[in-house]
Amino acid sequence: MLEVIHEQIIRGREVVADDWRVLRLEENEAPEAVVVPEGKVIVPLTVWLAQKETLSQRAELGVWIAADERFEALKGDAERFAVIAVDFPKFSDGRGYSIAYNVRRRLAYTGELRAIGDVLRDQLFSMSRVGFNAYATRQDRSIHDALKGLTVFSETYQASVDQPLPLFRRAERDVKPEHTDIGAGI
Repeated sequence: MLEVIHEQIIRGREVVADDWRVLRLEENEAPEAVVVPEGKVIVPLTVWLAQKETLSQRAELGVWIAADERFEALKGDAERFAVIAVDFPKFSDGRGYSIAYNVRRRLAYTGELRAIGDVLRDQLFSMSRVGFNAYATRQDRSIHDALKGLTVFSETYQASVDQPLPLFRRAERDVKPEHTDIGAGI
């Protein structure tokens, strides 16, 4: 089943038209048998792996990874995709954060990393921290309101993809350390 749900997505920090379609398999549909339509299509990882020889000839192709799949399956192939998407089956499922972080760090992917599925405003800031730079938010919510989720915090403490140094390594300190001599005055 080809989804043409999102007319707009957030890419970077702006709302833009979405010209990609997401291919989802029907129940019991075999990945090797599905026909991938022409145009900008984001296929399931299982379809890519089953039809790699044929699909590798296409110029405009994306792939999406389910929360229970291994990102390592894209090793050596990641840079060939214009879009890698990570599916969030439900808001509370955090496995996609680890997948995104590893796609950026371990696969060194520099292209569009898109969050799809049950994506809400509250998640966007954290998603951007682990490497997402595009978001297909839920259609029952305002995408313009969701955009505000990228700027809810002005500073971060921890290191991540977006900021490799933790705050204590970035902050200048004017405090001189106090020296105490152990046993002095005895």
